[in-house]
Amino acid sequence: MLMKADIHPKYYSDAKVICACGNTFTAGSTKAEIRVEICAKCHPFFTGEMRFVDTLGRVERFQQKQVVTSGKVVSKKQKKLLKKQQEEAEEAARPKTIREMLERVKAKA
Repeated sequence: MLMKADIHPKYYSDAKVICACGNTFTAGSTKAEIRVEICAKCHPFFTGEMRFVDTLGRVERFQQKQVVTSGKVVSKKQKKLLKKQQEEAEEAARPKTIREMLERVKAKA
């Protein structure tokens, strides 16, 4: 089966791939030259380094969030206890009788 003429992009079997680290190699592509940020020579998985590869700053933002929330971790039991204490304090602050309600209204006026 033949391909239709003039609808397919030109294929470069010897396209040049250039990495940010300076490494170059050839590959097949529809572009003559390709620029990449990471290749097998500088990627941490292949080099064995412990390094984060992050071009958008996602890792740093995640680490900052972890630092901010590290002191705020509260267990479910602690949350329930705090909620119960708050409810008890609100209940204690409410007037119990009509007389107490009227005294509060007079005090505000």
